[in-house]
Amino acid sequence: MAKKIESFEDLLVWQKGMRLVRQVYLITRDGKLSKDFNLRDQLRSAALSVTSNIAEGFERASRKEYLNFLNIAKGSAGELRSLLRVALEIGYLEEPQFFEMQGMVLELSRFLSNQIKSLKKLAG
Repeated sequence: MAKKIESFEDLLVWQKGMRLVRQVYLITRDGKLSKDFNLRDQLRSAALSVTSNIAEGFERASRKEYLNFLNIAKGSAGELRSLLRVALEIGYLEEPQFFEMQGMVLELSRFLSNQIKSLKKLAG
C-alpha cells in the first residue's frame, strides 16, 4: 500500500526534484562552469525553482493554486534543460554528463505532467 501523502516531502516528484538539485550543485561546483557565475547561478536557480514551486503549491489552500505552481515548476524544468544545453554547447559539460542530467530533467518533467493531469481529472 502506498504511503499517505502528508507533506510535500512525501511527494515522489519533489524527491526527484531534490535529487536533481543535488546533481546541479555537484556539476556547477568545479571546472569551467563554476567560474561562469551567471550560468552557474541560472542553473542552480532553475533547479531550485522546480522544488520550491512544488513545495509552495502543495502548501497552498486550493487545488487550483497547486496546479498553477506545478505548471511554474514544469516551466523551470524546461529552463533547466535549455541551460544544460547551453553548458554543453559551450564546452562546460561533457556529453555523458549532459545526457545524464537531461534524462533526469525529462523524467521530472514527465512526473510533473502526470501530477498536473491527475489533479485536473480530480477537478473534473
